[in-house]
Amino acid sequence: MATKFTLENITHFFSKYKYVITFVLFVVFVTFFDENNLIKQVQAKREISHLEKEIKFYQDAIKNDHNKIKAINSSLDNLETFAREEYLMKRQNEEIFIIKE
Repeated sequence: MATKFTLENITHFFSKYKYVITFVLFVVFVTFFDENNLIKQVQAKREISHLEKEIKFYQDAIKNDHNKIKAINSSLDNLETFAREEYLMKRQNEEIFIIKE
């Protein structure tokens, strides 16, 4: 036997399940329509995670560069080697030949 959708049946259904319906509407609103909805929060957490990885990468790069500076400044031989390799510096009586692989 099919039930008819009458106003009385609908009001009875809403009065019986009003808390469930309210909760479901609240969850839908918070998930999709709120200014700080769940989707935006997940995206923000992903971005924070990405930026934290980037921070760690740059901190490691800074640490490596700092160690390299210490090594270069520790002796004149290291400084001369660095200048020759990185900036192609030479003494007055030398010639430099650059060989590219």
